Parts: sequence; structure tokens; C-alpha cells
Amino acid sequence: MAIDWLDLQLTARREFDTRLAHITDWEAPTPDTEWNVADLVRHMVDEQRWVAPILEGHTVADAEATLEPIRDDLAAEWHRYAEEATAAWAATPLDKPVHLSYGTVSCLDYLKQQVSDIAVHTWDLARAVGDGDRLNPGLVDAVWTDLQSQRDVLASSGLFGPPVQIPDDAPVQDRLIALTGRDPRTGGAS
Repeated sequence: MAIDWLDLQLTARREFDTRLAHITDWEAPTPDTEWNVADLVRHMVDEQRWVAPILEGHTVADAEATLEPIRDDLAAEWHRYAEEATAAWAATPLDKPVHLSYGTVSCLDYLKQQVSDIAVHTWDLARAVGDGDRLNPGLVDAVWTDLQSQRDVLASSGLFGPPVQIPDDAPVQDRLIALTGRDPRTGGAS
């Protein structure tokens, strides 16, 4: 069965929305040791605000010139830019080429990256705010299927810590989180 990445974008967004609503301490640490909760949410806002200009066909340099600064109310900014991103994804053919910092890819490939980013950082936020860290199983399965085939690229990208070793029969979500350099047993980064 084909994966509906547009539907998964909405699922991932809703998962993040749920955890965002439970933030009480914006300075709390996250499993990504370089970020506190505010830094993580700011990163997510930043990723979402790029989507519409990139899908409109702008290069990264051109898109950057169109971006407004991120305002202080990070929750409101998330909702604003996530809504814009959702609308842009729905309006863009998935085979359209888009220009990212490392080259040109299909809209679908960019969408997969964004869904994966939201899913993994939702887990980070859930751990940081003490909210349920179990994500939608369909979302987890799709992201795992996509990312596990990129294991070597992920490890060498510098964007994640080295994969955490966990049993091969661990739940899919735990294997996904471990693949991104986080220890699902402790909630920390490796």
C-alpha cells in the first residue's frame, strides 16, 4: 500500500500541536542536548516557514529574502507557519522539483524530510514536557521505512548523533529514535 505523505504531514503536525500545548517550561532541556524547549520549537517554526517559499519555486537564497523574523510567541508562530506549510503541500504537485540547500529534489522527497523532522522532534518535545512520547504508529512506520534505508547518509550527515544500539526486535518507534542518535530508553542523545 502506498504511503500518503500529505496525510502524514497533517498527522505529524497534530502530534506536535498536542505536545506544544503541554509546554510549561520553555527552558526545559530536551533529548537533543544542544536545545532547550524554546530552541526546539524555534527550529520547528523555522523549518515550517521555509516550506511555502521553497514550494513556490524559490531557491534557498531567494526564499531567505522573503522570510519574516520569527516572533517571540513561538506557539503562535508554529501554528501560523505550520498552517501555511500544510496549505502549500496540498497545493503543490509531489513530482515538482524544489531547490534545497544541498540540491534539487522532488517535492515528495522534501515532504518526507519535513514529516520525519516533525516526527522525531515531536518525540523530543514529548520527552521534554513529560507528555506521552508514543507517536502515531502509521507515522512511525512510514518515517522508519524511509529513514532506515538512509542509515549511512544519516550517520554521516552530522545532523544526528551516531545511532544508538538497541535490540533488533525493539519496537519500531524505539528503533527510529535510536537511528537518529537518541536513546529511547533514557530520552537522551548519544
